[in-house]
Amino acid sequence: MQEKVSSLSIKHWADDDKPREKLYHKGKSVLSDAELIAILIGSGNREESAVELSKRILASVNNNLNELGKLSIKQLTQFKGIGEAKAISIIAALELGKRRGGEQAKSIVKITSSKVCFNLLQPILGELPHEEFWIIYLNNANSILYKSQLSKGGITGTLVDVRLVMRQALEYGAVGLILAHNHPSGTLKPSQADKQITQKLKVAAQALDIKVLDHLIITEKDYFSFADESIL
Repeated sequence: MQEKVSSLSIKHWADDDKPREKLYHKGKSVLSDAELIAILIGSGNREESAVELSKRILASVNNNLNELGKLSIKQLTQFKGIGEAKAISIIAALELGKRRGGEQAKSIVKITSSKVCFNLLQPILGELPHEEFWIIYLNNANSILYKSQLSKGGITGTLVDVRLVMRQALEYGAVGLILAHNHPSGTLKPSQADKQITQKLKVAAQALDIKVLDHLIITEKDYFSFADESIL
């Protein structure tokens, strides 16, 4: 019977194949996601190197880092070679990445396109398991005056307080509004309720010489813009 050959540990690899050395000599951008995770966990198990184990973990979430960030300690420790300490390291690193994205979003002070608006709101709405409806209030230069959550849990006429939106718009001296909500299901198709609340707010805003400039549907990786699709 042929003896099973275990994978070599990282310390026996050629220098160019070692993630830490690769990062040191070639820079962080050349490393794959699996190699970066391998640096976090440091070692694999008796059958797999750290990189091979990392590849298998990533494969379990279809190589989607957003999905990996949702795994719990219990789920991560189901992989042989991942104990609580390694699981916590993975979770902490991905949370830092998420917060970094949030910090970058905070630097956005002017909305120049639907993409910019998506970049601002995706860190807030993209990974939520429930729906939230937000309003961005803009001045005449499309600079952000204020942004706030209008409702949580779903979008219906009863959950959207049009009077509150208009009162806040007047308080901040806004001349433009951008509506936004997320679809946890991942679908980008606007529902009938989405269209109805857009029109409801648009009509109310027009009475005060305020424009609804866009309504964005946001998912983890993409968005739908009412303005870009000319259905506002």
